[in-house]
Amino acid sequence: MIIILGLFLVIPVVMALWVSLTNWNGSVNPFQGGPGAQFVGVRNYTDLFAKDGLTRSNFMQSIGNTFWYVLFVVPLQTALALGLALLVNTKMLKAKGFFRTAFYFPSVTSSIAISTVFLFLFSSTGAVNALLGAIGLGQPNWFSDSRGLVHLLLGAVGVDNPSWAQGEVLGRTLWDWFSGPSVALTVIIFLVVWTTSGTFMLMFIAALQDLPVEVDEAAALDGTSGWQKLRHVTIPMIRPTLFLVITLGLIGTWQVFDQIYVMGKGNPDGTTLTPAYLSYQQSFGNFKYGSGAAMAFVVFAIIVVLTRIQRWALSDKDERRPLLRRRKAVTR
Repeated sequence: MIIILGLFLVIPVVMALWVSLTNWNGSVNPFQGGPGAQFVGVRNYTDLFAKDGLTRSNFMQSIGNTFWYVLFVVPLQTALALGLALLVNTKMLKAKGFFRTAFYFPSVTSSIAISTVFLFLFSSTGAVNALLGAIGLGQPNWFSDSRGLVHLLLGAVGVDNPSWAQGEVLGRTLWDWFSGPSVALTVIIFLVVWTTSGTFMLMFIAALQDLPVEVDEAAALDGTSGWQKLRHVTIPMIRPTLFLVITLGLIGTWQVFDQIYVMGKGNPDGTTLTPAYLSYQQSFGNFKYGSGAAMAFVVFAIIVVLTRIQRWALSDKDERRPLLRRRKAVTR
């Protein structure tokens, strides 16, 4: 197992790290140096944050898009998965096998196929717009609307690009950072939540079925309500599974690629652009493999930091350790 992991995981990661320190264009051996593979140090990384230009603009936009994407997808898919698990695990429910299969089926269906179906459903003449038109609501152009949901909500109350939001952070105005997910990205959020909740539902079902029966009986004898039991008994006891689900959700959302490739490729106006797709585009489209690899490692660092914060937040209060540990001075 160590040999397999080293051959197909560790070695490629180390090679990609080296590529991120070069300006490799894919036409020569990246380890020989020379034209097309010169060592540039951390320039690829600093260009992403400090150098004005299209690369930084696109990368920062992709980071902003993904933050909103993660903020919506991870809580929604976790809550839906837990709700489905509680529903299916209910003793009163009949045909449990059927419902488990039905809820899990979207998770094992090809993401490309489901994305294509959603393109038809949310097209201008699709079923979603036909239903909205039938009940007297508008018919938005889902995949052509680049407006953010936060901008739409603020616009409804008369707030539109105020002066206090003109300050720039990493090349983008605050108004752009707080735009919210675009209408087009919202469709992808619906798709991903629907297709991923089934897998996490099975994890929660396994955790729920592993709970001791004595705990449920004690809670019933104490006269706890369903909500009190869920909050004070069930969730604390399945905390390891909750941590696993949220961690896998964070990793998966920051690496989203398939749905973006099929449904948007960054359009409209870059509002569906993600770091994973931008890294692919920068490497295999623009032949700037060093810059594309640097983007991938920046995302890796973001995932590590967010996972550390999440682990701290889900741990017991009496077991929490400071996020930033201070070394004690050694006295002699």
